[in-house]
Amino acid sequence: MVRLIARPPPGDPEWSGQLPDPSTSWASWRIYNIGNNQPVELERLLAVIEAATGCTAIRELTPMQPGDVEETYADIADLAAAVDFAPRTAIADGVAHFVTWYRVYTGRQT
Repeated sequence: MVRLIARPPPGDPEWSGQLPDPSTSWASWRIYNIGNNQPVELERLLAVIEAATGCTAIRELTPMQPGDVEETYADIADLAAAVDFAPRTAIADGVAHFVTWYRVYTGRQT
């Protein structure tokens, strides 16, 4: 975020409300996908959350539901091009930091 402050994107004078490109505008702004560009399997994420919280998740596995996606991850290509962003935080570290922050913020230990 700090790198982006000094580099506001130019507006696109060719932008049209008739054929809008949702990633650009005539205004000087952009929406960037910030995250890890590598998918993490659900079981791995659950294991990381369990380790960070000290709790065991209750799993109720069901078949894929309408609207479920097989795989998803952040497309950071625009952000990488704008400010040379590359994710550096491992999933276990990010989740552990979030759990610590959440517990402090809410005053809850579990």
